[in-house]
Amino acid sequence: MTDRVLPIAWFRKMLEIRAFEDRVQELFLEGLIEGTTHLCQGQEAVSVGAIGALTDDDYLTITYRGHGHALARGMSAETAFAELMGRSGGCCHGVGGSMHLTDFSRGLIGSFAIVGAGLPVAVGAAMSAKLLRDGKVAMAFCGDGATNIGTFHESLNMAAVWRAPVVFVIENNLYGEYSPLAETTAITDLAVRAEANGMPGVIVDGQDVFAVYSAAMDAVQRARDGGGPTLLEAKTYRYRGHSRTDPARYRPDGELDRWRQRDPIAILGANLAAEGSLATEDQAKLKDEIRLEIDAAAASAAASPFPSLEELRHYV
Repeated sequence: MTDRVLPIAWFRKMLEIRAFEDRVQELFLEGLIEGTTHLCQGQEAVSVGAIGALTDDDYLTITYRGHGHALARGMSAETAFAELMGRSGGCCHGVGGSMHLTDFSRGLIGSFAIVGAGLPVAVGAAMSAKLLRDGKVAMAFCGDGATNIGTFHESLNMAAVWRAPVVFVIENNLYGEYSPLAETTAITDLAVRAEANGMPGVIVDGQDVFAVYSAAMDAVQRARDGGGPTLLEAKTYRYRGHSRTDPARYRPDGELDRWRQRDPIAILGANLAAEGSLATEDQAKLKDEIRLEIDAAAASAAASPFPSLEELRHYV
C-alpha cells in the first residue's frame, strides 16, 4: 500500500477542491465572479490521483473544468480565486478567468476553453521533452465529449506514431455538456479507442484515488521509459450541471444519488479511518479547518485590486 502520508495529503487536497468549488458557486451568487464557471464536485479523485503521478518538472494541460486540477498541481486557492474574480493577483493577472488557470512555473501550460484544445499542445510538449531528452512527461486531461472530435484522434495518432511521452486522461462523467454519452457515442468504454491508435487503453474507477494514482503511475513511467503514450479513462461523475446556471434536469431520477453513494472523498475517508491513519472525528475537524482556509483565501482575493488599464495593455 502507498505510504500513509500520501493518502492523507490526497484527502486534504480533495477536501480543499470540494470546498473551493462550493465557495465558487457562492461567490458567483454574490456577484463576485462574472462569466461562467464549470465545477467539478464529485471528480476530485481523478485530478488528485492522476496529477499525483507527475513530478514537478512534467507538463500538464487541463480543461475548462479545471479548478480542481490547478489546485491539485499546487496553485494556491487565493491565486485561483483572484483569477476567477479578475484580480491582478490571479495566476493570469486577472485577465484569463475561470477557464484559463495557467501557471508555467508549475508545468501547467494551458487550461483551454475550447474542447480538446489541450490535447495537441500536450503532444507538442511531450515531443519537446523527447527531442531535448530531458526525461519529462506530458499529461493531458479531456472530457468524454472531447473523444468525438477530430483533435482527439489526431493527437492520439501523432503521439503513437512519434512514441511521444504523453498520458491522455479522459474524465468520463457521462455527459458532454448537456448530452448523455449514450446519445452521442456508440461505445460505453472510451478507452477502447486506444487500440486503433496502437497504445494501451486503461479503464479505472475514477471515484477511487488509489486506483487512479496506480494507473497513472504506470502510464507515466511507461512514457518516461520511452514506451510511448497511454490512454486512461476514469469513470466518474459531476454533481452539478455543466455550468453555473445548468440545473441538470436531463439526468435520470436517482442517478445523482447513486453516484453520491460512491463519493470519492467518502471512499478515501473510510479507507483512512479503517486503517487507523485518520479517525472520523479528525476528518471532520480537518474539513472545518479547510473550509475556514478557503473562506479566508476567497476574502483575501476579493479584497485585492483589479488590474489597471496600463497593466492590461502588457498582456494584449
